[in-house]
Amino acid sequence: MDAQINIPDFISLTLGFAVYLLGARLNERAPVLRRFNIPEPVSGGLLAAVVVMIIYSVGGWAITFEMATRDYLLVLFFAGIGLNARLADLVAGGRPLVLLLILTFLAILAQNVIGAAGALLFGYPLQVSVLFGSAALIGGHGTAIAWAPDVAAQTGLTGAAELGVAVATLGLVLAALVGGPVARFLINRHGLTPARPDEEPTVGLAHDSEDAPAIDHLSLMRVMLHLNIAIIIGYFSFFALDAAGLKLPLFVPCLIAGIVLANLRTVLMPNAAPVARTPALALISEFSLGAFLAMSLMSLQLWTLSSLGLAIAVIMLAQTVFTVAFVLFVLFPLLGRGYRAAVLAAGFGGFALGATPTAIANMTAVTKRYGPSPIAFVVLPLVSAFFVDIANAIVIQAIVNF
Repeated sequence: MDAQINIPDFISLTLGFAVYLLGARLNERAPVLRRFNIPEPVSGGLLAAVVVMIIYSVGGWAITFEMATRDYLLVLFFAGIGLNARLADLVAGGRPLVLLLILTFLAILAQNVIGAAGALLFGYPLQVSVLFGSAALIGGHGTAIAWAPDVAAQTGLTGAAELGVAVATLGLVLAALVGGPVARFLINRHGLTPARPDEEPTVGLAHDSEDAPAIDHLSLMRVMLHLNIAIIIGYFSFFALDAAGLKLPLFVPCLIAGIVLANLRTVLMPNAAPVARTPALALISEFSLGAFLAMSLMSLQLWTLSSLGLAIAVIMLAQTVFTVAFVLFVLFPLLGRGYRAAVLAAGFGGFALGATPTAIANMTAVTKRYGPSPIAFVVLPLVSAFFVDIANAIVIQAIVNF
């Protein structure tokens, strides 16, 4: 019988820091990782997940991690994205936002078509296709787990939840690996550069920055104060929306609260010390996202993938090929073939196969190397936070009840 080892939250956080630093060292020692824009927490997190899998395979110890602090880091990160959003960027992002909404819906449909073909090929009922498609990929672990009981009730499939989790896990790994190389290919092939190269970074500090950014204890404290205010407002908004029957992830109202707070502050206190687009906010955003992603990836139970064999391998290969082709030949041209389109291509590859934090990590790795793209960091979270869950639920519901 396998032994269960539960790692407390504080130790999980500490290990997350260590895993992130391990990834940074790996990227430093292996230039190919940095060349293809693989984020540091991905390098370290996947290596840690492999170590955890080896421990399980050799000793039979299944390691699980408590993740309460990780969830706070996610909320902190999205509040920071909100604080960076200027009203002008929201207006300028209108067209790419609409296009990305349409393209996301098309991707949801296509993922389920591929999932249906794979399910029928390997002898699964049609309803199971959502677990090979958008429920587990664009939807992620939470959506797959939420819909697994409905799939099981309709088909009698035992292990529906395990199937959905396994597909979502492999999708997260693939999402972390394909976004950066796709953006690198597009940027190098088309000779793309940022439209506003002197813009302050949204998340993280540039790799090749010659001058040390102006960060001190006051700027850090000022940023943390505004982040916490945005989170407090987000919490109250979350409970109010929940009471009204509208269920959204907590990070969504915190993102909106950050946007409102930042733009009100600009109007009401135009001469106040800056918070948005500051090196301090960029640094805290990268820290919170990096620690979140390192903890998420190190906790992946990769051994759950081994039992699915050929079916999951073939279907996920098809999903990955489709995603890359869709980004290269549909999304990038429709978004204008510019630098922002290339950054959004990295992000789209991240959340189409994995999750929003993976998408942002992909875009961060790209912009740290090639230059800023502020609108991309506003547009993609708005699409993935609002639109995806609603559109995905409609399509999944239709297929499961078919």
